[in-house]
Amino acid sequence: MAVDTILVTGYAPAPKGSSMYEAYKTAGVVLEINPETNILVRAEFTFVTDLAKDYVSRLVNGYDLSKGIEPLVERIQMHYFTPSTEAVIMALRVAYQRYQQAALPKLAQRRGR
Repeated sequence: MAVDTILVTGYAPAPKGSSMYEAYKTAGVVLEINPETNILVRAEFTFVTDLAKDYVSRLVNGYDLSKGIEPLVERIQMHYFTPSTEAVIMALRVAYQRYQQAALPKLAQRRGR
């Protein structure tokens, strides 16, 4: 079975005193991306509640990363108001950077063979 997507992760320190910090110590994001289209297929976040996991996943799923990370960050800032918002955004930026600097060059190199 061929897999047409890639998985990248990003982590950032969770804010002290938050339930995320008490449970995980970090904010984490796992992104499944279609590198042909740059579309975020699925996303998971390390939240304590299922509602928060589902809500933020719906905010980001289907986003086109070829537009850059800033419009996605703005979407989160307009809809997600919790003590962990900035940590989630930082983790998302780390995952995006990993996608841009590690995953895409490796995929391009593989295709060049």
